[in-house]
Amino acid sequence: MPFTIVADRVSFAWPDGTRVLDELDAAFPAGRTGLIGVNGTGKSTLLKIIAGELAPRSGSVTVSGEVGYLPQNVPLVATRTVSDLLEISGKRAALHAIESGDVAEEHFATIGDDWDVEERARAELDRLGLARVGLDRTVGTLSGGETVMVALAAQLLKRPEVLLLDEPTNNLDLDARERLCAAVSAWPGVLVVVSHDRALLELVDQIAELRDGGVRFYGGNLTAYEEQVAAEREAALRTVRTAEGEVRRQQRELVEARVRIDRNVRAGKKAAANNRAPKIVANGLKRKAQVTAGKQRTLHQEKLEEARERLTEAEQAVREEAEIRIELPGTEVPAGRTVLALPLDPPPAAPAGSAAVPEPDDQDAPEESVVPLERLIIRGPERIALLGPNGSGKTTLLKRIVEHGAHVPVRYLPQRLDLLDDTLSIVDNVRAVAPSASVNEVRARLARFLFRGERAGQLVGTLSGGERFRATLAALLSAEPPPQLLLLDEPTNNLDLASVRRLAEALSAYRGALIVASHDLPFLETLGITRWLRQDRERGLTEA
Repeated sequence: MPFTIVADRVSFAWPDGTRVLDELDAAFPAGRTGLIGVNGTGKSTLLKIIAGELAPRSGSVTVSGEVGYLPQNVPLVATRTVSDLLEISGKRAALHAIESGDVAEEHFATIGDDWDVEERARAELDRLGLARVGLDRTVGTLSGGETVMVALAAQLLKRPEVLLLDEPTNNLDLDARERLCAAVSAWPGVLVVVSHDRALLELVDQIAELRDGGVRFYGGNLTAYEEQVAAEREAALRTVRTAEGEVRRQQRELVEARVRIDRNVRAGKKAAANNRAPKIVANGLKRKAQVTAGKQRTLHQEKLEEARERLTEAEQAVREEAEIRIELPGTEVPAGRTVLALPLDPPPAAPAGSAAVPEPDDQDAPEESVVPLERLIIRGPERIALLGPNGSGKTTLLKRIVEHGAHVPVRYLPQRLDLLDDTLSIVDNVRAVAPSASVNEVRARLARFLFRGERAGQLVGTLSGGERFRATLAALLSAEPPPQLLLLDEPTNNLDLASVRRLAEALSAYRGALIVASHDLPFLETLGITRWLRQDRERGLTEA
């Protein structure tokens, strides 16, 4: 099987000395590969090294063909245009200049053979559900999901031989996820995708797991991987049980040997006393008995230690993933207490003589579900799910709640996780929002989010997406005063599957008011949602 990406003894560490990869060897075959692993194992770093965004401290990476790379967080400059993000502004300018009569040679050189660049760009945007996004629209007016899809369109336009995608489903609504999955299924070249999205990982040809400093490949999609891992874990547990039984047997044999040796020694002493043999002969027999007893004790002790070593090896082979332990503030909002009363802008009026056209996924909605709300009122510990397509204004609504203020302490977790200072350590960031907490108290809290020991002192700017989420959530929940209203914008982005489960468990136990904007319906259904709201471009906010 030809390998298209080969990493040879690749090592990487951040400037502060934090080691991410240590002499990693990996060879990625042709086809679609899902790269998985718990947060912080170096998945995003490895993609950046393959893409040439980072240089390894040692080792090398060889790639067969041109590389396209979609990062986890698309760099945003609000004044840039969609055309800039697609990297076609230069060719468009040259094309328009020629069309207006300027036939300078540099314009033809800029365009090359790409005379249909605008048509191809428009076709890619349309295919990804961005039909109404103009090429001259500024990035600052796009939603997070729209920005991701435009950035994906930019990579598809390049037609690279190797495509690298890092958490591409972040911030995408259901329609956009389906379009992304269709693009991945139709991709003719080599693809490596880092993701926690189950639907996307079901489309790959193999799973590559980054674990314990190495990469291991499993044939098939995510389901096949999970079946293989479950079988391996069961086999490992059987080995542990066998090793435990061997340890118990060796412990019994050691005790029995000691009893037998002690009995023989006592019998020998008694025989020597009754035998009246010469003293020199008696002492010789005594020493011989003691040596024999010592050898037998040593032999049984060595067998026991060997059994214990086999047990340790067997236990280490069993997969036990570290999971975050989220403890949300113990504040409770009494039932009936007004938490928020936010006046809402009326939806835009339809042009005279026109009829409102419902969104495709709203055509079968009951009539009462499309009546816009005039005010958003939250009372007591309500748990609200905020739905809506990309660009409908969900993030804008959450930010407006923060700006308007609530009747209780409120905290907001944004999509882009830009609340922390990249130049400070995790500890210092948390202490900035919890000044009354001691360093030891802060470190104890961070340990629950898997930042233990020296890792708590790591600079935020060196964290992976999943690690940054954990650090941001730790700061959010440690803030003073504790929040009684939590606003979470796409909280499952960048999280591994175990952390998503832990987050759901913690939010289920939270007794304050909660608004969660998410496209992850299985996650929302675990939270005990009491109200479902939908933000729509034309209708505004409605009861779903």
